[in-house]
Amino acid sequence: MTYDAVARFPAYRGRRLRQSPALRRLVAETRLTADQFVLPLFVRSGRKVRHPIGSMPGVCQLSPDELLTEATTAHAAGIPAVLLFGIPDRKDEKASGAYATKGVVQQAIRLLKRELPDLLVITDVCLCEYMSHGHCGIVHAHSRGARILNDPTLKLLARAAVSHAEAGADIVAPSDMMDGRVGAIRTALDAAGFTETPIMSYAAKFASAFYGPFREAAESAPKFGDRRSYQMDAANADEALREVASDIQEGADIVMVKPALAYLDLVYRVKTTFGYPTAAYAVSGEFSMIKAAAEKGWLDERAVMTEALLAIRRAGADILITYAAVEMARWLKGS
Repeated sequence: MTYDAVARFPAYRGRRLRQSPALRRLVAETRLTADQFVLPLFVRSGRKVRHPIGSMPGVCQLSPDELLTEATTAHAAGIPAVLLFGIPDRKDEKASGAYATKGVVQQAIRLLKRELPDLLVITDVCLCEYMSHGHCGIVHAHSRGARILNDPTLKLLARAAVSHAEAGADIVAPSDMMDGRVGAIRTALDAAGFTETPIMSYAAKFASAFYGPFREAAESAPKFGDRRSYQMDAANADEALREVASDIQEGADIVMVKPALAYLDLVYRVKTTFGYPTAAYAVSGEFSMIKAAAEKGWLDERAVMTEALLAIRRAGADILITYAAVEMARWLKGS
């Protein structure tokens, strides 16, 4: 807004509207509500398993029965959706656990849809948790090292997505960042009769240092190298927009920016450029930094978590994926 434009407006008396909490709420431009949240959950086989993740206070790897308990609590708090990540008992170089009919995620989907039919079940579609080497695609080793084979990987991703839809998943969310994977998954879902199953694409997923705690939680750290050859460079915003445009053209119904706080400019640009339903993932590192600082007494956890999520909403995100979903829902209710 230019000085001339400002001069045409009468003096703004905003201070008067901040005199009481009730007035502040009445004129708030950005709001947080529980129905904007998605809760990520980690599922592994077994019963009565609740394995704490050291770098993510309050977050656990859960057996399906314990996952149901956690999802029930979230649903009762007003959270409409969960995002499932699977941790198989056995990993191999074909990620066979990712698309196994009786895989741990497939079991969890069936259980959740039977017991909580109104809960939206979103499934992460990736191969890193299921690969023995920890990468998101098929690896070809050669004399100079190794490289990820993009096109052969698409078949496995599509197979995993179809297996999730067959188990009852409401939304599939490819997070691998292979070129063309949204189109391959859309084609496979349609061919299998799942034409109404939406795709929430990790469209702008960056090769970020903020994923460290997640890799402990999902047991998915790569055994060699890193993921910079297929995830986004933190320096490149315009390239990220091209990635989002490509996913939309291939059939994505919802697009995501990950991480969130360090990429608020991308959240804003994606929403304003495309006008698509936009998700932002407040990733493990963001969550754990706030938790760790709060444990030290350096920050007010509730205030900082609220401010961080408000910033993501203010930037344009419609959907907030956060490990703090249940806590936030309770805080917003005043309990």
